[in-house]
Amino acid sequence: TFRWLACRPRLSVLIVGLVALVARVAVLPVEPIPEPTIHDEFSQLLLGDTFAHGRLANPTHPMWVHFESFHILWHPTYASIFYPAQGLFLAAGQLIAHYPFWGVWFSAGLMCAAICWALQGWLPGRWALLGGALAIMRIDIFSYWANSYYGGAVAAIGGALVLGALPRIQRYQRARDGLLLGLGLAVLAGSRPYEGIFLALPVGLAILIWMLDKKRSLSRLPMLRAVALVILVVALASCALGYYFWRVTGSPFHLPYQVSAQTYGVAYFPWQTPAFPPHYNHAVLQEGYKVQFYGMYEDARRHPFLLALWNVVPLWLFFIGPALTIPLFMLLIMAPARFSFRSVGSKTRILLFVCFSVYVGMALLVYRPAPHYAAPAVVALYALVLQAMRHLRLWRWHGQPVGRFMVRAIPSICFIMLLLRAATPLPGIPVPTQNPLTWCSSHRGNLERARILAQLQSTLGSHLVMVRTTPKHNWTNEWVYNDAEIDQAKVVWARDMSPAENQELFAYFKDRHVWVVDPDNTPAKLLPYEPVPATR
Repeated sequence: TFRWLACRPRLSVLIVGLVALVARVAVLPVEPIPEPTIHDEFSQLLLGDTFAHGRLANPTHPMWVHFESFHILWHPTYASIFYPAQGLFLAAGQLIAHYPFWGVWFSAGLMCAAICWALQGWLPGRWALLGGALAIMRIDIFSYWANSYYGGAVAAIGGALVLGALPRIQRYQRARDGLLLGLGLAVLAGSRPYEGIFLALPVGLAILIWMLDKKRSLSRLPMLRAVALVILVVALASCALGYYFWRVTGSPFHLPYQVSAQTYGVAYFPWQTPAFPPHYNHAVLQEGYKVQFYGMYEDARRHPFLLALWNVVPLWLFFIGPALTIPLFMLLIMAPARFSFRSVGSKTRILLFVCFSVYVGMALLVYRPAPHYAAPAVVALYALVLQAMRHLRLWRWHGQPVGRFMVRAIPSICFIMLLLRAATPLPGIPVPTQNPLTWCSSHRGNLERARILAQLQSTLGSHLVMVRTTPKHNWTNEWVYNDAEIDQAKVVWARDMSPAENQELFAYFKDRHVWVVDPDNTPAKLLPYEPVPATR
């Protein structure tokens, strides 16, 4: 059955996508729809809600200082700092299925289908189908890409389109493959353009080498047509992004990221100098930007090479893990004594250059990279693992097909581990925690905030919740995020400030019930608002 399906590439892609979608729905009793918890997720949800209301940005609220939070712009507009691709999927989920998660669900299924299609350009059909099955088991069902609102799946779709079109352009020089490569670059430009640039560099270099090859003089014209389509699609995507930036920041050349960096003093690279503002409106913002961020910035400046090596660990844990390390480790053992880089095939060299280029780009950043930063290169990673499995399959030990046994054992191990993860509600089987991020990390989200929000949603009237934190508050446990239309929202979250400043907010929302919540209590308690007594 597997061989029969592998011989039908289009059907294989369709089946992989459908299985990915059905499998995620099947584990909803074990891994329910997640709640947002990290700043990035709330900001992406704001982006999706803004699109769902038919806007690219929102006007600045007159009481914005009470709603100030991470990764949110308030000037010149009220908007997310992120690029729009993930927000489009979230908006589709909100409009079609009434909840943004279903946009994430669809993007994860589309990602697995795109990975299978891309691998078909690099590997025989049955190996590409195996790669699609591994993608379902490793990065679809229980990973945070499919169970949060970060957007890793969308960037992986863009990378899969680029890397899947590349070998097809070399082989066929078809215009449609150029169109797909351009579409993939457009998706990357709208999701993770920085890492997308480092993916595009080796891809563009490979196409340039093929075009300059004298042996391909007869096929140069079709190649030029494909490249022209790539340039056209990328140009159109750049114009669309420029228009989006203009509506958000007032300039097509001024990114929301840049506005946020200038507002809060963020530097993304160690050779930059962070210009922190003289005053932060809230202590939690100062803790996040001036204390925690500056610590990462100093570490990146003092130990750049050590951090570059250490940052391999979270990527290995998420993408490879012990199971998929087996073929890579065995390949090193099987390598001949005079093995050199020149003996590696041209396809494998391209895949290695892609992984290396994307990782170099990630290593240049001040931030410690999360696995979704490397999402554009996921096809290259899986193709290298599958190539190692192909070589391992031929290995014999004392005449016995040990390599074939090991290759068959790897997906079996992954499937058994998947079943064990699905059985985590059983007594005695612990649920994996969110950190470190692996293929099976649980990402339930901020359940306390979700519980209070559900309580207020079922209570008559409109509500204003004042979030009152203590000096020991963990800045990553954020509560103050709001919808695109704040005044029309049933529940509005605001920061507790001085009595005089709070009175301005109460006067603006005079028809709302006012509550106070302390997120540092476990469980968090929702109480009628009372001002903090002045200390003598």
